[in-house]
Amino acid sequence: MTSPQTRSVEDAVRTILPGVRADLEALVRIPSVSATSPEQVHRSAAAVVELLRSAGLDDVRVLSSARPDGSPGMPAVVGRRPAPAGAPTVLLYAHHDVQPPGTPEGWASPAFEPTERDGRLFARGAADDKAGVLVHVGALRALLPTWGPDEGVGVVVFVEGEEEVGSPSFSAFLAEHREALAGGSGSAGPDVVVVADSDNWSVDTPSLTTSLRGLVDATVTVRTLDHAVHSGMYGGPALDATTALVRLLDRLRDDDGAIAVPGLRPTDGPEPTGLPEVTEERFRADAGVLDGVALLGSGPLAQRLWHRAALTVIGVDVTPIEKASNTLAPSARARLSLRVPPGLAPAEAFGLLRDHLLATAPLGARVEVELDESGRAFSGDVDGPVYDAARSALARAWGLASADDVVHAGVGGSIPFIAELVEAFPGATVLVTGVEDPDTRAHGHDESLSLAVFERALFAEALLLDSLSPER
Repeated sequence: MTSPQTRSVEDAVRTILPGVRADLEALVRIPSVSATSPEQVHRSAAAVVELLRSAGLDDVRVLSSARPDGSPGMPAVVGRRPAPAGAPTVLLYAHHDVQPPGTPEGWASPAFEPTERDGRLFARGAADDKAGVLVHVGALRALLPTWGPDEGVGVVVFVEGEEEVGSPSFSAFLAEHREALAGGSGSAGPDVVVVADSDNWSVDTPSLTTSLRGLVDATVTVRTLDHAVHSGMYGGPALDATTALVRLLDRLRDDDGAIAVPGLRPTDGPEPTGLPEVTEERFRADAGVLDGVALLGSGPLAQRLWHRAALTVIGVDVTPIEKASNTLAPSARARLSLRVPPGLAPAEAFGLLRDHLLATAPLGARVEVELDESGRAFSGDVDGPVYDAARSALARAWGLASADDVVHAGVGGSIPFIAELVEAFPGATVLVTGVEDPDTRAHGHDESLSLAVFERALFAEALLLDSLSPER
């Protein structure tokens, strides 16, 4: 039976929802691509300030920290409501920067003009992660008018501005602004952290993300000549670097397509049990795998996706076809993305990859391997009252029969800063939630947000925050 308090929160959410959606569309229209458009990220930060103030937060600041190379970090926005006596503090995270849109012809409608089709809102950032920002804003708009000054929970909203470029200033930001993120002077830190930047099992089934793989990005360079030479004059005996690179990359996998790097291959040791089933049919449909193309690896797909390493060639620098001539290339390089399973340190994983590439260099080619980026994995503890409250809130918002129907899912991608938050605030329970679903296409063309999921996610967060109040 739905309680009067749940009905009250639901009524408040329905009242504020049209305005929240309008604000989401306005925020999406700001092309805050952190990789290329810092001025637009500053515009977006200013808009987020006004959104948090409109939600009832008086203490709202734009903060930043320097990146490791000394360059300025992108602006983050931090808003705060002090915790009443005896009440917990909840840190709500999202990010307001977005990925580049890609080619215009890849979009059915303009990337930064939100367009509704079949119950979904299409635009870059509509889901990842400006919807996460507005879920936090909407939950506060629904709750703060109902809480007296001595009611509710303490809230810190942290909206980052450079997640899509790997959060390079995150460590410095945590160190410099820890007091603000902790909830104020003298606070040991938040009791709960809600990261609204993940996925749901489906539009109709919510999930909590309980594990994330770590990340290692590396660039491998292959050299075979000290300068380019004519392929007719020297081709045959001389090895071009492009061919050497192709042969080297091929040695990353065995004949069955499994990773051939020692230490990164699946072991005979125990792997997580109780994972939800990912069927091959669903995986092929969600990933768009072409008919006849085999899937890599063996064992349950959930384990392959969430708890085993994945190695991908994500970029190659060779002579483009339109500029090709009859020339032997002296060098070529590739960018590799290695997803690191929980339990393996990124530095160790990079060492395994580097050693394998150096050991398998073809025909004496010179190989260099450089680490570009790394991040740690995350594995959450799903026991305790906070997770119980989160499961209950999600079940109510999605209309599920039981909180046990909420899926505990891993995600094959990486959110490295979560491990840093855990380290900075070891006493906090970390919940990783989201507004995405398998059709979202985050980072791709035609990214979209299910408006039904958006409403349910907002309702669930409002229920969660209200349930954490001591008076409830």
